[in-house]
Amino acid sequence: MSTDVIAVLNDLTETSKDGEREFHKAAEATRDQQLKLLFSSRANDCTRDARELQDLVRGLGGRPENHGSMGGALHRGWLGVKTVVSGRSDQAILTECERGEDTAEHHYRMALDADLPADVRQVVERQYQGVRENHDRLRSLRTQHGGGTMKP
Repeated sequence: MSTDVIAVLNDLTETSKDGEREFHKAAEATRDQQLKLLFSSRANDCTRDARELQDLVRGLGGRPENHGSMGGALHRGWLGVKTVVSGRSDQAILTECERGEDTAEHHYRMALDADLPADVRQVVERQYQGVRENHDRLRSLRTQHGGGTMKP
C-alpha cells in the first residue's frame, strides 16, 4: 500500500511544483501589483504544499519527487506565448492560471479516490480545499477583468 500512497503523493508534489512555477511566471507577466502579490502568495503556498507532501513521502520511506511534470512545463510555455500574443492581458493570465488550477483539482480528486492512511488523507483534503478556494478566487478575478466563460 505505501508504494501506491507514495506514487499518489509524488503526483501531487509534481502538481504543486507545476503550480509554483506557473504562479511565479504569472507574477512576472502581470503589471497589476495586486495580481503580482496574489500570484506570488499562491506560488509560496504551492512551495509549502510540495514540501509537506515530500515530508510525508519521506515518512513513508519513499523518495520524494523534486520536479514538476512535462505537462506543467508545456502549460507554462503556453502561458508565456499566450501572454505575449495577448499583450500581457491580465485576463489571459488569469484564464491560464485558472486552467492550471482545474488540472490541480483533478489530481487532488484522483488522490482522494485512492486508499490513503487517515493522516495522509487529512493533509490531501486540506490542500485540496486550498486549491478549490484559489480556483474560485481566480475565476472571480477573471470575470472582474472582463472574462466570461473559459474556453478550452
